[in-house]
Amino acid sequence: MQKIRFVFTALLVFFVTPAIAQNHPASFADLIEKLSPAVVNISTTQKIKAAHGIVGMPFPNMPDSPEMEPFRDFFERFGNPYNMEQQPQEREVYSLGSGFIIDASGFVITNNHVVDDADEITVTLPDNGKYKATIVGRDKKTDLALLKVDAKKDLPFVPLGDSDSMRVGDWVIAIGNPFGLGGSVTQGIISARQRSIHSGPFDDYLQTDAPINRGNSGGPLFNTKGEVIGINTAIFSPSSGGGSVGIGFAIPTSLAKPVISQLKEFGRTHRGWLGVKIQEVSEEIADSLGMAKPIGALVLEVSKGSPAEKAGIVAGDVITRVDGKEITEMRFLPRIIAETKIGKTIPINYWHKNAEKTAKITIGEMDENDDAEDNKGKTQKSPQKDPEGGEYVLGLNISPITTQLRARLRIDEKQNGLVILGVKSGSQAAKQGIGRGDIVIDVNNEIVKTTADFKNAIENAKKAGRKFTLVKISRKGEEAFITLPVKEDKQD
Repeated sequence: MQKIRFVFTALLVFFVTPAIAQNHPASFADLIEKLSPAVVNISTTQKIKAAHGIVGMPFPNMPDSPEMEPFRDFFERFGNPYNMEQQPQEREVYSLGSGFIIDASGFVITNNHVVDDADEITVTLPDNGKYKATIVGRDKKTDLALLKVDAKKDLPFVPLGDSDSMRVGDWVIAIGNPFGLGGSVTQGIISARQRSIHSGPFDDYLQTDAPINRGNSGGPLFNTKGEVIGINTAIFSPSSGGGSVGIGFAIPTSLAKPVISQLKEFGRTHRGWLGVKIQEVSEEIADSLGMAKPIGALVLEVSKGSPAEKAGIVAGDVITRVDGKEITEMRFLPRIIAETKIGKTIPINYWHKNAEKTAKITIGEMDENDDAEDNKGKTQKSPQKDPEGGEYVLGLNISPITTQLRARLRIDEKQNGLVILGVKSGSQAAKQGIGRGDIVIDVNNEIVKTTADFKNAIENAKKAGRKFTLVKISRKGEEAFITLPVKEDKQD
């Protein structure tokens, strides 16, 4: 099970009135009796190479004398020969998880991290029937895996329900294999929807207070109709042991269904692709771009030959709507694009140079080996000079890239822009982690080659009534947008 630590600073106690408590089912026993036969334990074996013999043996050149004979005999008998040659030896590592059967023929859903790198997978049913399982397909981006067992008979199974119909406060039931104890049942409610825990490009978790622990990974989260509405995947835990504190996360079936369907049909996923790297739009970035509010996904980079490039989208644009769906948060864009049919032409709205624009884009197919795209911010009256020739603007000591600076700071020959030679302590730039050797590529989506270009961009932002300016930074080939206030701090 994935582990995320969280520190609690307060304890809130709520008292439930008798009227509300009466809505709690008298018992889940009948439902559990019906569902449990389809929930399975999953054990995996992984063979790894290990050194043969006793670790840390300090006598590689043991003297050949009668006094040493007992020690020589010990090492020879217990696996470490006198010549101390460390021959690689295989040893087995075991892990446990949970899963559930989704049809009578033996298809089983679990988490990818439960079976990742496994050499052998065993599925154990509640009646103690054990079956070797094969992997039909895996998807690391959603942490889902589809297995198949051949039981030579029909197996009990559970249906996939509609997670979108679940509301905060609805009752849910988790069944799984916590800490390898075997079938265990916990109950709780949906605590929140559409949670992001920064685990991947398609974060959209259901949060529940139904206790989930190590070994519950891959197990089902049921509604009171007996339908699976989530796959238990992660928890917040303040301890290294991964104990439950009432904050667990499940992959919603609305996200899992299309993935499982593709794994079943193709053994892999086929996702839509736009061809952009993106980042969040903060209030400062929205202001710097003249947007009324911080929505959408800021385009950081556009892949050559991609659907986005063909449609004219460039770095610095903000994608605000896709096929009629508003992008209220950056993280919604990757999932919407991924779930769009490959080859479909859709309208995309984006903010470009102070105006809303619309483009018709034909969605391509994502390369599943590429996790980076679609997934996955007053000049000085007396400028200060630097011995290396730089000039301070907005707390940044910037300079055109000279041959000497390119060699000294190991700047790539293809890299253009202004090099940052230093950052004033306490400045907004310093607070955002900008440092010596970083490169300013453009300011407010205008390429800068000289310090004058930088200053002009700031003045234009001021004239437009902006409080912030958008600066694109490159660090060792990785790019990101930051924002700097158009008025420098007094200390600057």
